[in-house]
Amino acid sequence: MTQRLPSLNALRAFEAAARHRSLTNAARELNVTPAAISHQVKALEADLGVALLTRVKGEFRLSEAARAALPGLRAGFDQITEAARRLRGGHADRFLTVSVGPTFATTWLVRRLGGFKKVCPDIDVRLETTDRLADFARDGVDVGIRFGHGVYPGCESIRLFDEEIYPVCSPDLLDIGRPLATPADLASFALLHVDWTPGGGSETLDWEMWLRAAGARGVDHTRGLRFSHSSVALQMAIGGQGVALGSNSLASDELKAGRLVRLFDVALPVSFAYYLTYPEETADSPKITAFRDWILSQTVADPPTA
Repeated sequence: MTQRLPSLNALRAFEAAARHRSLTNAARELNVTPAAISHQVKALEADLGVALLTRVKGEFRLSEAARAALPGLRAGFDQITEAARRLRGGHADRFLTVSVGPTFATTWLVRRLGGFKKVCPDIDVRLETTDRLADFARDGVDVGIRFGHGVYPGCESIRLFDEEIYPVCSPDLLDIGRPLATPADLASFALLHVDWTPGGGSETLDWEMWLRAAGARGVDHTRGLRFSHSSVALQMAIGGQGVALGSNSLASDELKAGRLVRLFDVALPVSFAYYLTYPEETADSPKITAFRDWILSQTVADPPTA
């Protein structure tokens, strides 16, 4: 008699939690909540009648049974992923799945994707817009575009742009009567903030850093509206709602179109940037090669500038 298998969803939740030793990171990978991961793991433990994960001094530890089973589960899910790829057959080469952050997608990439379709009409692009780092094999992602330091184990990474940040605002904001000739004048304007840290690093695009570099005094860097994505802050700036920090890649199109203007001559270089990344083992895939060549041609033909 065939032995009944536990829930595959529960097994996958446990495998991710065990691999990351974190409910939060497992939830981010599987695009669910930490509570859902915890519920699935507890349900699996109840089904199997064995403890799998225990929390000791704030850290998750694997039981002996969990350590013994984890390599087999990892291999099993990898085989399922490969089998699914084969089931897609020839259709797999037709689709190119690109994982990209929402801000870069809306401010730069989607405006140019029509050009890729003209060059490669047989390849259909799927955009997965998320700030979560993709697991290429498990998520079925071909290439990723990420803001960070470009170090992704097992992957090739190509830096797309050199970045620097500087204040931007709507040209209409300069006509309201209040002076905006020096960085100190920002004390009279709303600052638009983006609350996030790129690539899990320690650097952030924040007003405190820029004001310090500009030598501006008397400007409270903590006040103003806050957003989770730069694209929203830039749209607020375009609408005349305040002054945002722009960067070469994200604000360039709006500056060229005259919807934003750059303020002052002070720019703050940053070490992180946008990178195109993909697994080393698929680097020679025709569709990945085609996309890589196209996007690099765009950065040369139409480089983002301030």
